[in-house]
Amino acid sequence: MRLAVLYMGLLAAVAGASVDASAGGLAIGDSLPSFSLVDVRTNRDVASADLKPPVVVIFIATQCPVSNAYNERMAALGREYSKAGVSFVAINANKQESAAEVAEHARTHGFDFPVLKDPGNVEADQFGAQVTPEAFVFDGSRHLVYHGRVDDSRDPGQVHSPDLQRAIDAVIEHQPVPAAVTKAFGCSIKRVG
Repeated sequence: MRLAVLYMGLLAAVAGASVDASAGGLAIGDSLPSFSLVDVRTNRDVASADLKPPVVVIFIATQCPVSNAYNERMAALGREYSKAGVSFVAINANKQESAAEVAEHARTHGFDFPVLKDPGNVEADQFGAQVTPEAFVFDGSRHLVYHGRVDDSRDPGQVHSPDLQRAIDAVIEHQPVPAAVTKAFGCSIKRVG
């Protein structure tokens, strides 16, 4: 086990990505987990089985300043890529953020894609999400091809590496994702228990 963790760390260093092998959750190549959660904007159930691939899942928060710094970028990515047939979904797993608060946040920030409430952080645990924002991209076969940050800076004027956008573009173009794993940063997901 120790050798496997060391090997994963070496692979990450060579690839220029940051990997936390002890975090658990999904690994590159894993299938989109099965879930059904309520979209707080419409009060309708959204099931992962009904999402047309490719699929982007982003864990978000209403009270996290880092996640909120990305609201405009996430809304723009959702609008842009939904036109290309990409299913965008946001999930809020923070125990202290109510469904009503999450719905108002989604409306205020122009999230046109489903925004789901994850009571009990069941999906956050299944995905292995730790922070907000944290993104997962699944290809046309519903396999995980990207996990990590939206980009490399809270400040939109300082972005040098639009990692999520590059990953989605690669999936649409049926190309390998340039960096499959990047280090997501933000506020920790406030879990139940």
